[in-house]
Amino acid sequence: MPLSLYRIHQVLARNRGRLNVPRTASYLVRRLSTANLRRESAGPEPPVTWAGPHPKHGEDFWRMIPPWKDVSEDEFLSYGWGLKNIIETPHGDKKKLFEFLHAVVPPEIPNSNGREGLQSRDTFFVDIAGGIRNSCMSVRVMINWKDPANDPIFNQFIPQRSIMIPDHEMSKLDSLGEKADSKAEDVIVHRYPDKALLLPVGLCPTYCLFCTRSYEVGASTKLVEKGKFKLKRLRLEAAFEYIESQEGLRDIVVSGGDAYYLPPNVLEWIGNRLIGMKNIERFRFASKGLAVAPHRILDKEDPWTESLVRLSDRARCAGKHMALHTHFNHPGEISWITEQASRYLLESGVTVRNQTVLLRGVNDNVDTMSSLIQKLGKMAIQPYYVYQCDMVPKIEHLRTPLSTILDMESQLQGTTAGFYLPKFVVDLPGGGGKRLASLYESYDPQSGVSTFTQPAIKSNGRENKVYKYYDPVVPNDSGPNRSLLI
Repeated sequence: MPLSLYRIHQVLARNRGRLNVPRTASYLVRRLSTANLRRESAGPEPPVTWAGPHPKHGEDFWRMIPPWKDVSEDEFLSYGWGLKNIIETPHGDKKKLFEFLHAVVPPEIPNSNGREGLQSRDTFFVDIAGGIRNSCMSVRVMINWKDPANDPIFNQFIPQRSIMIPDHEMSKLDSLGEKADSKAEDVIVHRYPDKALLLPVGLCPTYCLFCTRSYEVGASTKLVEKGKFKLKRLRLEAAFEYIESQEGLRDIVVSGGDAYYLPPNVLEWIGNRLIGMKNIERFRFASKGLAVAPHRILDKEDPWTESLVRLSDRARCAGKHMALHTHFNHPGEISWITEQASRYLLESGVTVRNQTVLLRGVNDNVDTMSSLIQKLGKMAIQPYYVYQCDMVPKIEHLRTPLSTILDMESQLQGTTAGFYLPKFVVDLPGGGGKRLASLYESYDPQSGVSTFTQPAIKSNGRENKVYKYYDPVVPNDSGPNRSLLI
């Protein structure tokens, strides 16, 4: 169990007057110890209380999955066990995935996409196989299973051919034009005046169908041959040299891939280098790990989390700021394990923010998004961004029109504290960077075309450039296609 601040307070109180707290101790431990020593004459202090109950152990939900019915809580909470039981389709090998599906999917299930009636398990498997052949991302599964064909979590990761629709003519693998802004052997993407993206790893704990970096992240698929990215010290040294050479850089996002797949020693090495740079004031590690593998945060046998906490402490002591940026899209992704992991990070002084992607059939209604925002707030995770889905191939069925994000922002405004209301943004196609969706220059819902400008970005001939975002294609059976090449 995580050590709570109340427990730390009790230990410190018992040892008041004879504490010898090393400088390497956690920032919170050092602050609490010195505070207690300063307040000796103030009398007994009240116990630390929380706004809500500390999250307790919940149901063993994984036991509902037949292959895991005998897995103990200790095993399931072990990150090592999770790695051994990842289900994926490396290089087109679907055997393990379909063996798992056969064990968890009943003989008949509801049809996909809200259609009436039932479909057989075999029909469903054929649909998934077709989806995998027509997807830009490999499949890696570590989720809970209920109604798979219509489950909002399932549909973020497992492609179903029957619900896919033709790509928009303006879709691109590198829809944000990251390659054009790549530096230092493609490990850096430098687009904004004071911020850059560091990409040290190309793996993730799970692969989203709508990944903006589907051109490079994960295993190769039948549609996309991806580079064999290898973590190399020389490439990272070149990236560090570039960052230090850019006096205007103040902010670094460490992503990939996913920072969860950085070995703990490499995580600390990167963080320590950034802390030591005079020009860098803040940095964040981007990881979906808290959403899809929160047990790693609680696993005392795995050193990744303690490396992250040490970096947070060191950055704070150096007058800098480190944060963890995670990625929840639906309130159903949050379990009691997530709550415990989030509480541990809170008690350890780690700032956590969330970035959500707006997805059709997943979170494109006000009730679902409001529930997600409230649950994140309860876990002290700041809802940071809600992104309009990028225009990458093979996910047209998941994209929403711009009107959806505009209406959602309008309806959510005022429902919670302003600092817990996320920014609703479009990452502009072609390298325009993030722009508030409401700052469009023009938007025609009939044609589905919206235009934006981005005054802050002038590099690579982008001064005064007008960027276009296109609403998703409407399937032929719903009438004539709109939002095509205009």
